[in-house]
Amino acid sequence: MKPVIALVGRPNVGKSTLFNQMTRSRAALVADYAGLTRDRQYGSAEHEGRDFIVIDTGGLTGERGGIEALMQDQAWAAIEEADCVVFMVDARAGLTVADQEIAEKLRRSSKPIQLVVNKVDGVDESLVQAEFARLGLGEPVFTTASHGRGISALWDAVVVKLADKLAVMDEEPEYDEKTIRVALIGRPNVGKSTLTNRLLGEDRVLAFDQPGTTRDSIYIPFEQNGKAYTLIDTAGVRRRARVNEMIEKFSIVKTLQAIEAANVVILVCDAHEGISEQDQHLLGFIHDRGRALVIAINKWDNLTDYARAEVKRQIDLRLDFINYAEMHFISALHGTGVGHLFESVDKAYLAAMRDISTNVLTRSLEAAVFAHQPPLIHGRRIKLRYAHQGGSNPPIIVIHGKQTDRLPGNYSRYLEGWFRKEFQLMGTPIRLEFRTDSNPYEGKYDIRTPLQRFKAKKEERQIAGMKRKSAANAERRARDEAASSNTPPATAVKAGKPAAKTTKTTARNLAKGAAKNTARPAAKAAAPKTVAKANSRKSALSARPAAKPGAGRKPTGGRGGR
Repeated sequence: MKPVIALVGRPNVGKSTLFNQMTRSRAALVADYAGLTRDRQYGSAEHEGRDFIVIDTGGLTGERGGIEALMQDQAWAAIEEADCVVFMVDARAGLTVADQEIAEKLRRSSKPIQLVVNKVDGVDESLVQAEFARLGLGEPVFTTASHGRGISALWDAVVVKLADKLAVMDEEPEYDEKTIRVALIGRPNVGKSTLTNRLLGEDRVLAFDQPGTTRDSIYIPFEQNGKAYTLIDTAGVRRRARVNEMIEKFSIVKTLQAIEAANVVILVCDAHEGISEQDQHLLGFIHDRGRALVIAINKWDNLTDYARAEVKRQIDLRLDFINYAEMHFISALHGTGVGHLFESVDKAYLAAMRDISTNVLTRSLEAAVFAHQPPLIHGRRIKLRYAHQGGSNPPIIVIHGKQTDRLPGNYSRYLEGWFRKEFQLMGTPIRLEFRTDSNPYEGKYDIRTPLQRFKAKKEERQIAGMKRKSAANAERRARDEAASSNTPPATAVKAGKPAAKTTKTTARNLAKGAAKNTARPAAKAAAPKTVAKANSRKSALSARPAAKPGAGRKPTGGRGGR
């Protein structure tokens, strides 16, 4: 068993803040508001390799009646089950009469007590220590819980107080079995805390005839029929327009977080008020989160037959979208029908965590398709090839095929009902994910028109012809340059023969070069005759008389031009 540490003291001395510091969490609501914590809040803490259980309690005020008296009963119950009590006082408020009364009662409990003086920033510690020495609880530990100051010193002092307990504590293996987390959700004052106490068999949480009694989400581990459970009692969720206090907004956030953390959710409704719109909103939120669901209609006793028939008619009318949840008509105050709740909880949990093989799912999908074919889309049948499981809590079934993105919603609901009936998945929603197989020919076919393809081929032929022509021209220029050069090209030298020997081609090229060289002087000698002829022709043209204006023109109309 882990050592248990209880945090007690007057209201608004910083117990919840210290609880969050010791557990390194934000499980407890914290606000500058006296009396915020009402129920016992349990949390796990670790220090130097040791595990502890820390209990946050409501403030001890000494009131005799009302909800304050129930809060004090919860605090004293935590003190009874604690191995060490951390008594917190406020350094700024000083020593009060209420602190002295609480210290007197704690001394009678014979529990190890550690005095903690909180909110010591800006205060002379020596004066504070002298003031609280009158309590007679030994050396105090000075902390500022909001800033995390003095937490390590507090742990050291608590370990010293628990030295005897830690020495005789048996070393037991850790309890590794995963517990089933069950959350009680509903509107305010529908009987969630009363149902919690009835399921646990003790007054574990406050149950008071006042809406908003529970402000925090209380996690309560317990065991029933050899199975480990964690029951989560949550605050009531009202319509957003009616939520005014900041504390209630925090409570609603805690409730929604409890839904996320739960495996199975029990929605508690009030039979006297029927199924309201807020109940439908809560059901929609639970369904969207994929949590297994059990519906409990509370306060079923003291209803007439007509009222019961009216409630059932409202259920059929307003909860038609939740056709998989088991429904129980109970009375949490008298215990009627409460014993069958956990039978449905176990069924819903097993359905939500069920593991189904790919082969079985694929055969079931083939049977569903054979019984009812998917519709035609643009003349083509939607094909569903195989299915496999993609997750649990809730069960996720992934279906592969062709054109699955065009599958209508009614066929998807048909498949969901088929799988639910085939594998007995009652009590939990089912998620179907459709995936379309990739097309291996996508991007590989020609989408151009015939004219576009003809133009592209013509352009390719033109480019290829230009490339061949440029290559031929380059080859011709290289050949001419080699022929016009005086130096013969290098020839291969065979082994054992002189290098001066030339081939017939080389001799022919040399002969052509010599003939060109002899033809050039003759061309130069003939050039003066051509120049003389050109000069004589120019002189003859200059000797002609100038032509009259208009001579040589053709007549442009009229009789005189005929």
